Amino acid sequence: MPRFFSNLSLIAVLAMGTSLSAQEATTEAETAPAADAQATDAQTPAEAPADSAAPAPEGDAAIAADGLDLGREVQEDPSYIKATYDDWQMKCFRTGTEEDLCQMYQLLTEQAGNPVAEFSLYRLPKGAPVAAGATVAVPLGTLLSEEIKISIDGGKAKSYSYSFCSMAGCFARIGLAQADVDALKRGVKATLEIVPAQAPDQKVKIDVSLKGFTAAFDNASVLQQ
Repeated sequence: MPRFFSNLSLIAVLAMGTSLSAQEATTEAETAPAADAQATDAQTPAEAPADSAAPAPEGDAAIAADGLDLGREVQEDPSYIKATYDDWQMKCFRTGTEEDLCQMYQLLTEQAGNPVAEFSLYRLPKGAPVAAGATVAVPLGTLLSEEIKISIDGGKAKSYSYSFCSMAGCFARIGLAQADVDALKRGVKATLEIVPAQAPDQKVKIDVSLKGFTAAFDNASVLQQ
């Protein structure tokens, strides 16, 4: 996957620990008379053996005294692929509740097979102004003044503005009316059209397979607004 995408999913932060070292201190005591030593021994508990060391650090301070890293538990990726419906995946996010949030997802590639964009979609409650919401992620360097255009099976295209950009790419948040969803269910292929900032006279077209769209849509989560 290209560097400008982050799996929308989550970047692990590596923590660097500081090496810990143990120091041993020895003291010398003057020799007392035998009688005094016997009295002291009777009153004072026996001294611990010299090689009795403190327990090795645990948890976040998992660096042994000799400099060996004992390791830390890796956090589980909060996203996972629950199912595949032909060319669509059901990408879910662990919420810590009984039901995870799942959206339909497709990684889009160009003719050479290199990933160039992402398309994800979730349902909205019945009665909402729009039937579904979609997010399209495109590479940094896209000309934002030229809106992204989406057409279905060569039909008339609709244009949508970009919402924001981050280090991962630029994103368009799209509302789909019921008529748009029905057209996607009936269709074979949707086409995205973007314009590169360095070549504003060119148009890049990216195909979106609609094979499996209906099954994936019917199993996607309903996002409560």
